[in-house]
Amino acid sequence: MQPYYLGIDVSKGYADFVILDAAKNPVIQNFQLDDTFQGHCFLYEKLQTFFKERSEAVLYAAVESTGGYENNWFSSLVKFQDSLKLKTARLNPTGVHANGKAGMARIITDKISAHNIAEYLISHPEKVNYEHQDSLASLRKQWSFIQMLTKQCTQLLNQLEALIYSANPEMLIFCRDGVPGWVLHLYKRYPTAALLAKARPSSVAKIPFISIERAQLLVENAQKSVASATDSITGQLITATAKQIMHLKETIKMQTAIIAQNCPVPEVALLKTFSGIKDYSAIGLMLEIQTVQRFSSVKKLASFFGLHPVFKTSGDGSAGFHMSKTGRKEPRRILFMVALTAIRTNALIRNLYQEHVAKGMCKMAALGLCMHKILRIIYGMLKHNKAFDSAVDIANRQKMPVKQKCRQDKNRRFQAFDAKAPVSRRQNLKRRERESSQNVNNVQSGIDTLVPIPV
Repeated sequence: MQPYYLGIDVSKGYADFVILDAAKNPVIQNFQLDDTFQGHCFLYEKLQTFFKERSEAVLYAAVESTGGYENNWFSSLVKFQDSLKLKTARLNPTGVHANGKAGMARIITDKISAHNIAEYLISHPEKVNYEHQDSLASLRKQWSFIQMLTKQCTQLLNQLEALIYSANPEMLIFCRDGVPGWVLHLYKRYPTAALLAKARPSSVAKIPFISIERAQLLVENAQKSVASATDSITGQLITATAKQIMHLKETIKMQTAIIAQNCPVPEVALLKTFSGIKDYSAIGLMLEIQTVQRFSSVKKLASFFGLHPVFKTSGDGSAGFHMSKTGRKEPRRILFMVALTAIRTNALIRNLYQEHVAKGMCKMAALGLCMHKILRIIYGMLKHNKAFDSAVDIANRQKMPVKQKCRQDKNRRFQAFDAKAPVSRRQNLKRRERESSQNVNNVQSGIDTLVPIPV
């Protein structure tokens, strides 16, 4: 079978195509099609003609992830696989960009981008995952919709806080850990301190979760308020913002319930056996992982989430370990919230967190360690298809052999340090300290002691 490679650079409303052979030579020069019914039909006819002329050909096609513009072309190519010897993949733009940058191309156009995608398929076949129709496409759309609503809710909450600071700043002490529902209901009826000061405590207490004692306190604080905004426009803005936030929260709650009921992923129920993971978090994690078979080891999964430690150092600068945080931030955000919940509800994670904090580790660093631990547990649960059991983790710890730390010089320096080398002042100081420490060790070990000559 003779392999050929189809590179597709997708733009809004159209796409550029090119087909290369294994030697990266164009077999079919660049052509452009619109994202319409006629455009997709012409692509199928073009591919049919290609295979008729080359009966032994196998075509590998790929599109970049471009925020959804590529979905129509990707879906059509997957359908073409039923009648054509075609394999389709969706690529990470970062890898394609790095591969094109390595070619030192000075000019970037749609035609060149399509050529770069095809070249990436040829140069890095081990990094390409050819797949069929995405069964989680609709679930991913609904997940993105919920995220969008959550961002809008956060923006409105920030705007509401700015309005309240000038209209009733005494209320902000109740919003330090988020805005409670009863506060939003209060803003709907009494948006400013001037209106709240004239209200009766018995009327305020009719709002859910406001006792008569709290109502009296709210009215007294409003009567002594230092608010600068008492106009009706500010009050109307606060009322409208509070209503919009309540509507968004209700929509988010409803959409979250729908996505939990209609989720087709069986692994979600398995992840929920871990105390700290609920429906929303389990669905989000599975949308990111997709299938555990994509990762041959838990280290690769940790790298995909950006949780693996990296060591950064310069020639004579500072150095240290820290979380890499590479890739998409959404998986780490989900895992961060899972770790916060697990510290309170999961004894295994809570003990691990408290143990490392007691040793002097920073709380955020200990939280990152818990995130890494939870991800390793998730990998084991998905790989072996078993529910969470803390006894399994304890048994695995006991099986692990105690590693003896053996310090070895991994710098592989074959030349002794030269005092005449044009190094910086800091590097020169390091070399002198190292030389003095080695001399002390040598004297203490008796290396410099003269060996008696036998008679």
